[in-house]
Formats: sequence, C-alpha cells, structure tokens
Amino acid sequence: MGLEEADDDRLMALFAQGDQTAARLLTGRHASRVLRLARRMLNDEAEAEDVAQEAMLRLWRLAPDWRPGETKVSTWLHRVATNLCYDRLRRRRDQPLDDEAAAEIPDPDLSAFDRIDQAERAAMTRAAIGELPERQRAALTLRHFAEVGNEEAAAALGVSVEAMESLLARARRGLKASLAARLGGWR
Repeated sequence: MGLEEADDDRLMALFAQGDQTAARLLTGRHASRVLRLARRMLNDEAEAEDVAQEAMLRLWRLAPDWRPGETKVSTWLHRVATNLCYDRLRRRRDQPLDDEAAAEIPDPDLSAFDRIDQAERAAMTRAAIGELPERQRAALTLRHFAEVGNEEAAAALGVSVEAMESLLARARRGLKASLAARLGGWR
C-alpha cells in the first residue's frame, strides 16, 4: 500500500517520526475543508486562513501524542477550527459583517439588475447567518458549507447527534424568520 492510501492515523504516526510526505498528504486531505469552514464562520478570508493554519499547526504539534482510533483527524480539526472561530467571533462581536470582503463573484449571464438583486440577497443571508447564536452558526456551517455529516459535526462541536440536529433545526428556523423579516416585500 502506498502512502497516499494510508489512513490518517498512519499518516499521523509517520509525521510524528518526521515524515514530511505524510504531513503534505494530511494537509492535502484536510486543509481545504478547514479553510472552507473558517471562511463561512468568519466571513473574512485573512482570518479564515489564519484559523486554518493555526488548526493545522496544532495538529502537527499533537502528532507525537496522537492516539489512533480515539477520534478522526477530520473531526479533531473541525472542532479546533470551530473553537478558533468562536474565539475570533467573540473578539469582534460588536463589529458588523463586511459585505464587500464576502461578496460573491458575479454571474456574467445575469443582467446588472439580477446581479445587484443576487448580491443583496447574499448579503442578507450572510448577515442573517452572522446573527445566529455561535453554536447554531457553527452547526449550520459545518453541516451545509463544510459538508460534514451530522455525526462528525456533532463530534466537532462536542454534542450528541440529537443535539446537533436540534441546533440545525433552531438555526434553520432562525435563519428563515430573519430572512422573511429582511425580505418582507422582496420580489
């Protein structure tokens, strides 16, 4: 079996012994998902990159003490990244979201009016997600934007699957109510 096919636990053991190829493979497998999670939670590219880098650094520091089979590397990384995002969100709690930094790339097939409409709806959605309580926002982000299953998302948040599903349900209801209020008479 080649190193590319090795499971994460084996790669962690190899990295702990100094194998840089194992580190590159783990980074390739997990860094983009951690970055995507942080982007969605923080709405800030620079901060998201910092979170992803910090989460990966913490994984490398942990490698010598990694206990295979105890938890999945992806679950551990999502939990660390979520907590790092929580920390950053707490620090900037009173600051509004920066819509320009999180603007969507315009669809060239849309008219100018449709692009404005789409950008306004996206900004409202980001703002509504940003107003959700932290745990609900994290649950929604893990499940729908990081595309993590309920079990792994629950483990990343340190809750049961039932609690995860409850967080998702509350997040969806809150998002729906907030968007309905914001969109009011929107066409």
